[in-house]
Amino acid sequence: MALAIFFLVLGVLAGRGEADEDSLASKGRVLAEKYCARCHGVGRDDKSAHRAAPPFRTFALNWPLESLEEALAEGIVTGHPDMPVYQFEPEQIAALIEHLYDISDTANR
Repeated sequence: MALAIFFLVLGVLAGRGEADEDSLASKGRVLAEKYCARCHGVGRDDKSAHRAAPPFRTFALNWPLESLEEALAEGIVTGHPDMPVYQFEPEQIAALIEHLYDISDTANR
């Protein structure tokens, strides 16, 4: 009986971890839609409205996604020429990075 309860609790905790990741990626998508979708494609298959703004799903082809953390914290000042400077808080950065992993077919962790 104790073993059955152990596996039940383990299953609940594992499910909670997956829900947290989904929630983090969802928060990242909301941030991407709020701050970035005016120019960038922020989903799995949408196109960028600004021709110089790469779709988010392609970022992992050009950079290790973790390397974007510092740029997001300090404010990205390079990018397409008319890109505004945004600075994000650590929780927002984690959410944006998780969203990038979520929509990228090529990102490896």
